Amino acid sequence: MSTIDSLASATAVNGTTASAGVAAAGGADRFLKLLVTQLQNQDPLNPMENAEITSQMAQINTVTGVEKLNASMQALMAQVVQMQALQGAGLVGRDVTVEGNRMSVTDGRAEAGFALDGPADAVRVEVLNGAGHVVDTLDLGALGSGRHGFEWDAAGAVANHSFRVSATLGSAEVGATPLMLDRVQSVSVDGTAGLMLDLEHSGRVAYGDVLALN
Repeated sequence: MSTIDSLASATAVNGTTASAGVAAAGGADRFLKLLVTQLQNQDPLNPMENAEITSQMAQINTVTGVEKLNASMQALMAQVVQMQALQGAGLVGRDVTVEGNRMSVTDGRAEAGFALDGPADAVRVEVLNGAGHVVDTLDLGALGSGRHGFEWDAAGAVANHSFRVSATLGSAEVGATPLMLDRVQSVSVDGTAGLMLDLEHSGRVAYGDVLALN
């Protein structure tokens, strides 16, 4: 029986029973001890062949290599998280583009945007007030796929508005994702999600969800 088989069956040489869980957790040292014991107790008339011993040693190196790789990856991820935290601190106070349909009115002017899934020969933006009523309509004509921005003359508007986008190519509807500007108020680092941004209107979002820095 090979050392691998000994670990899998949890049965050591000389009748000593070993736990399968120990085989998984013991690492290379446990693996090597079982191989040496097997060599010491092998049948002199039927010894292990060199090729089999070489195969066992290669598997030891694989176990050790995986453990070292895991340790290296954990150290690297810790460094990446630290770098993200340092870089994220510079984002506080900046505007970013994220998914959303809020239009913030500043000095009679509002900006927003959208992303089209494909080209469209007719794109329309409807501006909505706080009650959800359409207060203005912008016909933007034909546009290609990708991101587009627009401005709205909000003279006289005293509250924030929202918007919705509709796009068509012939009689077919084209998907449109609304995009908005939001401001970074603070940053934090999540052990699982990485760098997180606390935005003024959108709340807590992952840095990976930010589409652009403004």
